[in-house]
Amino acid sequence: MRIQHKYRSTLAINQFQKILFLTLLLLPIVQANSLAVDLQEKSGEITCKDEFNSGKVGVNNALNKLVQVASLVGEVETIFQTMNHNLAPQLAAYFNPSAWPKINDRAILAKVPVFMYHDILPEKEVFFDVTVKELEQHFQLIKEQGLTPISYDQLVTHLRTGLPLPEKPIVLTFDDGYGGHYEYVYPLLKKYGYPAVFSVYTSNMGKNTGRTHVSWEQLKEMAADPLVTIASHSVTHPKDLRLLSDEQLKMEIEQSKQILEAQLGIAIRYFTYPEGKYDQRVAKAVEKAGYLSALTMSDTDERFAGESESMLAIARFGQSRLAQGESSPISQAWGGAKLPNFLSGGFDFSAEVQVNKTTVDETDITLIYGGKPVTIHAKSRYQVPEILAGTEAVAAVDGGFFSLKYLDSNVMIGPVLSQVNNKFIPGYRGEMSKLTGRPLVLIGAQSAKFIGFDPLKHNTLEGVEAAMSNVTDAFVAAAWLVKDSKPQSAETFGSLFDYDAVRHRAFWGINQAGQPTVGVANDPIDSVSLGKVLVKAGFRDAVMLDSGASTSLAYKGESLVGYTPRPVPHVVALVPPSSTLKSTNCAIAPEVK
Repeated sequence: MRIQHKYRSTLAINQFQKILFLTLLLLPIVQANSLAVDLQEKSGEITCKDEFNSGKVGVNNALNKLVQVASLVGEVETIFQTMNHNLAPQLAAYFNPSAWPKINDRAILAKVPVFMYHDILPEKEVFFDVTVKELEQHFQLIKEQGLTPISYDQLVTHLRTGLPLPEKPIVLTFDDGYGGHYEYVYPLLKKYGYPAVFSVYTSNMGKNTGRTHVSWEQLKEMAADPLVTIASHSVTHPKDLRLLSDEQLKMEIEQSKQILEAQLGIAIRYFTYPEGKYDQRVAKAVEKAGYLSALTMSDTDERFAGESESMLAIARFGQSRLAQGESSPISQAWGGAKLPNFLSGGFDFSAEVQVNKTTVDETDITLIYGGKPVTIHAKSRYQVPEILAGTEAVAAVDGGFFSLKYLDSNVMIGPVLSQVNNKFIPGYRGEMSKLTGRPLVLIGAQSAKFIGFDPLKHNTLEGVEAAMSNVTDAFVAAAWLVKDSKPQSAETFGSLFDYDAVRHRAFWGINQAGQPTVGVANDPIDSVSLGKVLVKAGFRDAVMLDSGASTSLAYKGESLVGYTPRPVPHVVALVPPSSTLKSTNCAIAPEVK
């Protein structure tokens, strides 16, 4: 028995090593980033393009140690499965960052607020000062709201790779190197365990100019703490870097970095524009000086980090926005979608259901993702929240096309199978030829499939089961919007009515994390443009559902569209991963008129 176990272990090690080059191993984001940072500091200056490649050495060392330990304890198979399930997708993302200084498409969809503070004092002197009491109230609010303050290193890694952050992330920054940062802020950071960025300009170190500034000794103490990130804020804090000559600009940006590195003995990789003012010339000088990212600010254009212009212009919110209740950016904080699980065939039906309202290419869309996808075929036409009532479904979007011959008809255009009422209903043969080639949606317990509909093969339960052996739900959708992560061209829509019209549209599909996702375009849009939007929104595959007047989306019993849509008999719903699909809704029945 022992020999057999060793043999299995050897096979597992060999298998693990063979696929290592493709899937690799990702340490949790903080550890991976720490490896890259350590390597950078030991090897001296490296470019931002080399930063992520440098982490491979540390990962390979970690891998060898893990395999050695696993071999000793006889648990190679378990560790192998865990690494592939949880870590390999993250590693693949980590070592394939977006071209610098571009922000990763997945990060664009996340909502990470970066907050900017200036001086912290016992009593305010100007309107943007914050008292010590107010700051601790902010820190307490962060805790009560379940937010997770993250380091700027974590944010940069997320923006480059799209790696998801904690569910509700937030970044804290303090500008100008005031004495209150050491005296009041730093003790509070240690008390709460919150990381923060301190942007300092070097000419006022330790000086009292009517306001105190941190000394070099104080800054060295802070810089040695893992909670603290030091960023350059120039040498003299000029009001507008754009007005400086090339020589002056170089001095402000490069000398401040050199001085801080010499005094603190650490690499300074981030810059903060004084008063947030920059242009392409200034950003180019920051890039040339070797900074990996830069913070800006605007009183009139505050954005989440992922919505920033580039890695060289990360937007921030003023500190006064933090405690604004429902209108505060913290109410929307979201760390981004999970990455796909390689061992599940690219599907993840185990996540909790979540809502994300976002804007892509000036189009507002609402996405609901997670859970398990099911369809519900009602016995008549209802509003979507009515169909969900009495079921375990958390959310749903209107589904396939249906006959408008009778006001209360639940007759679908094409075949339909719903696991909720467990009945297959074939489509009307006279209409089948019109559906040829349209997406046949097939849903199983752990996967979903979108294939071209063939009326000769797919209008029977046997034919549908031949296409997907474990199928639980099936229906014919209008058209592909996204196929294999690519938006579909106008030619692919064929003769579909009004595909090029600007109207409200409903859709569902699978995102890049392998999670089922339903949604609607809140702004009228044509089908081709919607496909382009959904690719940027992170869809791997998406199909259009009944749209126009039928466009409906509901979450936890409430409609999320700002109008009363046409009642529908069919929905694509998301249920919790643990759902048993029990229903007490009398509107759900296998009757057909």
